[in-house]
Amino acid sequence: MKSWLFLGVAIVSEVIATSSLKASSGFTKFWPSMLVILGYALSLYFLSLTLKAIPVGIAYAIWAGLGIVLISILGWLIFGQKLDVASVIGMALIISGVAVINLFSKVSAH
Repeated sequence: MKSWLFLGVAIVSEVIATSSLKASSGFTKFWPSMLVILGYALSLYFLSLTLKAIPVGIAYAIWAGLGIVLISILGWLIFGQKLDVASVIGMALIISGVAVINLFSKVSAH
């Protein structure tokens, strides 16, 4: 169970870092730039802890998939970026894939 918490922290840290990357304006703004560095460092650290119990392919699929969905939603909410029907369907398929992995995969650590 602790590994899943670590994976959640890794995902949230990566989402914060990526959102801050946009806000840093090419590393020209100090605080958003610091969040980028700290967020990615925490994300990779907690992902490495996750890999002690969850197979790398499963952990990375969940980390990347949920990161894509969360970043897309934040881009829409915070930065006013548009989401069309195809992108919403694609994100729904990503979420479905993560659910299938977690519910039905025999290689996933439950």
